[in-house]
Amino acid sequence: MADKPHILIVDDDHRICKMLSGYLSEEGFRVSVAGSGAAMRERLANERIDLILLDLLLPGEDGLELAREIRSQSNIGIIMVTGRADIVDAVVGLEVGADDYIAKPFHLREVLARIKSVLRRLQPAHPGEAATAPHPGTGETIRFDGWSLDLGRRELKDPSGAPVPLTTGEFDLLVTFARHPGRVLNRDMLMDLTRGRQWEVFDRAIDAQVARLRRKIEPEPRSPTLIKSVRGVGYLFTGSIERP
Repeated sequence: MADKPHILIVDDDHRICKMLSGYLSEEGFRVSVAGSGAAMRERLANERIDLILLDLLLPGEDGLELAREIRSQSNIGIIMVTGRADIVDAVVGLEVGADDYIAKPFHLREVLARIKSVLRRLQPAHPGEAATAPHPGTGETIRFDGWSLDLGRRELKDPSGAPVPLTTGEFDLLVTFARHPGRVLNRDMLMDLTRGRQWEVFDRAIDAQVARLRRKIEPEPRSPTLIKSVRGVGYLFTGSIERP
């Protein structure tokens, strides 16, 4: 039981909680439910949680503030769950550190695919767990300008060798840039290459991830030298890839 990834559903809609709990339990996950921010905090304080499905609209608390609070304390997986009318808020969720978002109404298979994608970065904590299959290219390390990007461990180290925590979206985006150095990538291409168009076609989703990634790898995020903006087109990765 303890070896199963533990999913916490934070939602005050009992029908949705019951539906998700039953489905994810059948898919081999351990599942807990919290109907409020207070209940969520209690779960986090007393149990190991691997990923949170966090509804944006909770009684008395803002899901975005909860996401910001979680991310300030932990690198746990966060998937925002939002109504169609709340897509802008969901993208703000990406800006504060959520890994992904799902819009209601959703298909259960879509939820499962998103969860598996986010959990890939936890693969070392769950060896042999089918739901956390390693990233394609396991064993490969991409090095650029002193940085080291380990695809198997899904780990980034800075030039001093210190690990730099990345969310799933940030990691996938950096891998995509590092695999296409010197090439201008527009937002549609980045969505195709990172998520296979699982995201809504919404420019700010990519822009939010780029902004967060810059804050982690650029000496001066407002004057980036590694991930440059190409006005009206997209982004250009200028890192010097070290060839083996």
